Formats: sequence, C-alpha cells, structure tokens
Amino acid sequence: MNAVDYRGRTTLITGASSGLGAEFARQLAARGSGLVLVARREDRLKALAGRLSAAHGVAVEPIAMDLSVDGCGELLAAEVDRRGITVSGVINNAGFGTYGRFHEEDPQRLRQEVGLDVMAVVDISRAFIGRLRSRGDGVLVNVASMAGYQPVPNMAVYGASKAFVLSFTEALWQESHGTGLRVLALSPGATKTEFFDVVGTEDAAAGTRMQTSEAVVRTALNALDRKNPPPSVISGGMNRVMAFGGRLASRRTALRMVGRMTTPRTP
Repeated sequence: MNAVDYRGRTTLITGASSGLGAEFARQLAARGSGLVLVARREDRLKALAGRLSAAHGVAVEPIAMDLSVDGCGELLAAEVDRRGITVSGVINNAGFGTYGRFHEEDPQRLRQEVGLDVMAVVDISRAFIGRLRSRGDGVLVNVASMAGYQPVPNMAVYGASKAFVLSFTEALWQESHGTGLRVLALSPGATKTEFFDVVGTEDAAAGTRMQTSEAVVRTALNALDRKNPPPSVISGGMNRVMAFGGRLASRRTALRMVGRMTTPRTP
C-alpha cells in the first residue's frame, strides 16, 4: 500500500467538536480531505467547519447528532445519503469515561457510557464498512485507549469498553485483509483534551505525562500511511513500554499496580 491520498475524499469523524476529533479534522483537512463532522454540539461543529473550509478549501458538512441512541449508525448513514455525500473514511472517536468505584456509579451514566463507547462504534462501523470495503481504498479508525490493555480499577467500565474496541477493531483488520480497506485501532494514553473535564478529575490520568492531540493524531495518520499498516497503534513511546511491560507481569501484579495508579489522590 502507498500513503493515503486524501484529496477528493470525504472522511466522517465522530466526536468532532473538540479534542482528538477536532484535531483529526484539522490534520485531514490540511491533507485535502473533505469532512463530515458529527457531534451533539452544533454550534462548535459549524464554527470548526467554517474555519477548516476557509483555511483549506475543502467541503465540510456538520451533522449534529446524539450517537448514544439505538441504531445511530443507520441514522447517520441515512443522513449522509440524504445529503448526497460519499464517505471514504470513518474515524470513530466519540466517547467518554467515568471515574469512581463501580458500586457508587450512576447506572444511567454507565449505560450511556457503554452505549457511546461500545455500541455506537459497532453501529457506525457496521453501517459504513460495506461501502468502505467496496471502494478498495477506504479507511476505518476506531479510537481505543491505553486503558484497553489491562483492567482499570476506578474506571472499570471505561477500561472494559476500550478493551472491546481494541479487540473488535483488530478482528476487523484481519477480516478486511486483501480488500484495500485500512483498519486501525488507535490507543492514546492521557491526552490534553476535554476528556478529564467530563470525567471530573485528572486522577484518571494515573499520574502519567499527557500527550497533545496533535501528536496522537499524527501517530494514527503515520500508521495508516505505512506500506503495511498495523491493526493497532499506541501513541507515545512510554505508553508502548507500559502496555507491553504490563504483559510481563502476572494479572494480580498488574492489577495491583494499576489500582495504585488510579486511586484518588488525597489533598
């Protein structure tokens, strides 16, 4: 495979109003890709769409949609078709995390978390993968996390959700072998975004050094440009060391270590 030429293509990005989603939009627009930006906050989407279209001369369509609803993939595909847009790439980035002991968490919030972090990824991937495969040069990126490489006490549901995304996406990578579709699971570590504002504390960063959104997205796009793109990529050298080093420890030891890292800090 050659490096991806995004000119004349259209990439759909979920969670595009801020953070990694907005950064994917900026870097892909700079490489000539048209965009479909999806998130709930329509005002932010329109503002970003206007800036990117003016800066790079690409078509940018904002779609305000709640992706935590059942059947969001079919609804999104129908809206894209209604607007006459041909999507050549999908970035499943929308998601959020919760922090705290599982038995104290709000059940409704947990259902929303699983709905957005897991079911929306499955729904949207299923709704678009057929058309991405048929192109022979499509792109599908699902944003997982370093949290998916081991259980995460105090973020039990988030870690399990991202473990699902990692496993699911790597399976699609193998299923798509020989079709020309590039499938990638991107696993960032702690990143300077609004994620921790939603979580409510930076204790969830486990004391690790935060990366920038620019660096994380650049890692993903560079991986897609490889001659033989991998099924997954971890952003950040230290994160890669931590992920693979954890495999050398026993499950008990790894859990104890991560548990200590994610325990709330006392004032």
